[in-house]
Amino acid sequence: MRLLALIIVLLTTTTATAQDSHLQTLSTLDTSRGWQAVGRLNIGAHSFCTATLIAPDKVLTAAHCLFDRATGARIPREQMVFLAGWRTGRAEATRGISAVAIEPGFHFTQGETLERVASDLALLQLDQPIRLPSVLPFAVDTATPAAGAPVAVVSYARDRSEAPSLQDRCAVLDQRRDGVMVLSCAIDFGASGAPVFTLHGGQVRIVSVLSAMASSSGQTVALGMRLEGRLAALEAALGEAPAGARESARFLRSDPS
Repeated sequence: MRLLALIIVLLTTTTATAQDSHLQTLSTLDTSRGWQAVGRLNIGAHSFCTATLIAPDKVLTAAHCLFDRATGARIPREQMVFLAGWRTGRAEATRGISAVAIEPGFHFTQGETLERVASDLALLQLDQPIRLPSVLPFAVDTATPAAGAPVAVVSYARDRSEAPSLQDRCAVLDQRRDGVMVLSCAIDFGASGAPVFTLHGGQVRIVSVLSAMASSSGQTVALGMRLEGRLAALEAALGEAPAGARESARFLRSDPS
């Protein structure tokens, strides 16, 4: 799908296509079963994004969530809390953040551009691992789904912040050369950082993270980034970070492919 007159508008409402499923609220134990590794990342007193456990001690989210929109400053990790499986006032597990690695090449101050979307990824180290049978980390698939491939998204957002919502059917509309994945999936305030899933061989895997939305020829689309070559650099950055520098350093390593 060719995008014309693309206007990036972070975290605003999308409209579903006729082929997409409606959002399903995962507000009960039965409906949320299997999705508890998706959680709400509280940032300061009034903001949140969506984040996903990909290892017992690591969560994946959008990098722009970690910056103050008014000042452009990094938000201290002490002001972030990950609530795994948050629903109706209760979390399966609550963890602080001990370190942050931001995708090389991401610059919050460059504004809302496609270049920023392509690198809008961050990996957070939890202060304690989550080892619960009800909260199993999701695998990450660095293969790129083709245009037309079905995907699913679990997210928190404005007016649905107290329980996650599942959209079990939306689609990849385009894989741009600049590394941006264009999707028909629904997003809203708070959905940044939400995982985009594919299902292969009965296994659910993360293939992207929601970053922004755009308008193209009157159609609303969601934007994420391709993950190939990116996660390894983020994991290496966390692993190599000196313990004494974890509070403020920007742990960046090699440029992704």
